[in-house]
Amino acid sequence: MIEKLTSLWPEIAILSGACICMLLGLSSNVSVRRVTVWVAVAALVVAGSFASGFGPGAQVSSMAQFIKLAVAIVGLLLLMVAAGLPDRLQMTVQAEASATRGGAFEPADVMHGEFYALFLFSLAGLMLCAGADDLVWLFLALELTSLPTYVMVAISRDRVEAQESAVKYFFLGAMATGMFLYGFALIYGATGETNFAAIQASLGGQENSNLLTLGMVLALIGLAFKIAAVPMHFYVADVYEGANVSVSAFLAFVPKAAGFVSIILLLSLFGGPLPHNIYWLIWIMAAVTMTVGNVLGLCQYNVKRVLAYSSVAHTGYMLVPLIAGTAVVAGGGGVSDPGMLDNAVAAVLFYLVAYALATMGAFAVLGCLQQGGQEAQSYDDIAGLVRREPLLGGIMLLSVLSLIGLPPMVGFLGKIYLFGTAISTGESSAVWLVVVAVINTAISAVYYLRIVSACFFGRSPIAAQPLSAPARRLGAAVAVIASLVLGVAGGGLVDAAAKAGNLHILDSVPASFAPEGPQPVDRTVSVEDLP
Repeated sequence: MIEKLTSLWPEIAILSGACICMLLGLSSNVSVRRVTVWVAVAALVVAGSFASGFGPGAQVSSMAQFIKLAVAIVGLLLLMVAAGLPDRLQMTVQAEASATRGGAFEPADVMHGEFYALFLFSLAGLMLCAGADDLVWLFLALELTSLPTYVMVAISRDRVEAQESAVKYFFLGAMATGMFLYGFALIYGATGETNFAAIQASLGGQENSNLLTLGMVLALIGLAFKIAAVPMHFYVADVYEGANVSVSAFLAFVPKAAGFVSIILLLSLFGGPLPHNIYWLIWIMAAVTMTVGNVLGLCQYNVKRVLAYSSVAHTGYMLVPLIAGTAVVAGGGGVSDPGMLDNAVAAVLFYLVAYALATMGAFAVLGCLQQGGQEAQSYDDIAGLVRREPLLGGIMLLSVLSLIGLPPMVGFLGKIYLFGTAISTGESSAVWLVVVAVINTAISAVYYLRIVSACFFGRSPIAAQPLSAPARRLGAAVAVIASLVLGVAGGGLVDAAAKAGNLHILDSVPASFAPEGPQPVDRTVSVEDLP
């Protein structure tokens, strides 16, 4: 256990920061309560330093280290976008006004401590997913990632739509949890193990049972909720629309990253070719997800709902390299190339960061505009934005270009990485999936450019007015600058993702946790042994 704890310093830093935020949020001193955001910043900085190798946290697997460092960096940007949100909530404003007038202070009515603590708890859950080496550990990490987001959606806005979205999100999330937990139980029933190394060792050289296949199918469908993939995508538009834009940006990255990390870990358990039905399940899920997301995105008149269905479409794109990583199965040869899965993992990790930066910039721009006391949502709200706020209009333009996948933004490099990984296999099924993805990318340009057209050429008498939110503006600017820089000179991130893609379960856990697999038996018979 001590050996395992030495790999958890980033998570310990974030969990400690969350607990401190909870305590400071109970203070009757408003200055102390507003320190919580700086405590969250400090926790992410410390966690990032551990994850980058400047502390004991360096003793982790390569994928875990990449994810933890990405969570710390993207988490800081998300914190900039969310900074000040608790101060604008009506409940907080009324409670602090009452305390200022000499009334009784009620800690339960202010959201400083709760919001930032939930923010950090969810990020800690994502980090724990990346370092999971056991089914039980992975389940608990997924729940730690998801449960805070239900509350964050509910408290993020002073409107009934937020509570309605939270209820939908919670009940559909509970159903998805039951599905992948049942899948985990079937995997345990088929192998008798929960430790990843032991499961992989038990499957080595054996034919996969129907029970294992069924468990894997249920687990993948349940995890489709986390990544917003068909058929578990129904909640996305309503939840993104009902939540505050900062929470919507949070949902676009954190649960999605946790879901993809979990899927990668589960697929790697086979240590070789996947069963045909699992392969085609992922193929169909990828094709249908990107198509449904883009087609429904064309039908929307609310920009937040457009970005929600954009999230669905990008999930389909990120499933493409996972198909490439197992394309040897479709050929029927039964030969496994571990390098294929490694390249697929690297492509997904790289694109997760690219997508997070682009979508964060777009959501942050909406959060910097206000119409009737509420954040901008419609095309009328952003009409003529570049004439009123050139900086925000430029950020929206570059974010949209990255989401489309046009140079020189990082989204272009990410899609080249995603689709190139599939084409390099030479398998016809993977190549056809890339064709579907390219067609869908062209479809997505229609609704993305509609956003740009509204910002540059639209005119509306009810356009939203700028909101004083310097931290949010700074976060949006940093995100889009990072997208541009990585698009032009993203070789370092590509190399880091490539190293992180070298994922082998038996090598990614401490030696004391890797059980001794079945030892080879010498069945050689000598002449002297014969009768």
